Amino acid sequence: MKEDIKAYQHKVQYYETDQMGIVHHSNYIRWFEEARTDMLEQVGFTYQMMEECGVIIPVIGVNCEYKSMVRFNDIVTILPRVTEFNGVKLTVTYQITDVATGRLCTVGETKHCFLNSEYKMFRLAKEKPEVYQIFKGLLELGEKKA
Repeated sequence: MKEDIKAYQHKVQYYETDQMGIVHHSNYIRWFEEARTDMLEQVGFTYQMMEECGVIIPVIGVNCEYKSMVRFNDIVTILPRVTEFNGVKLTVTYQITDVATGRLCTVGETKHCFLNSEYKMFRLAKEKPEVYQIFKGLLELGEKKA
């Protein structure tokens, strides 16, 4: 397992903004997914690999708190951290920070469960121990940073 997860970087596109030139609130949830996907890629376990081995992790809850505005052309980093994991459910938290100012813009979290290819919840430790170890390692990395 890696020593650390690097933050995902995103440059705000014009289409992500509203009439006031501020990022529309729905885009933050997309950025969470981009950062979560990047986090898994950093540890060598892509979404494609996960689904090929019969594991699906749908979002079952999301929370997002906006601290300061993000605008067109801003560059932000999104830092994901696995903060809860028990082999059945998973919580990932996110911090979005403006690269130029270091200002914290947004915090949030997504909650997930683990489903098999028949869309039934199952315990990773029992049925997919190799996948369990990956997420356990991500939890341990998140705990080091807490």
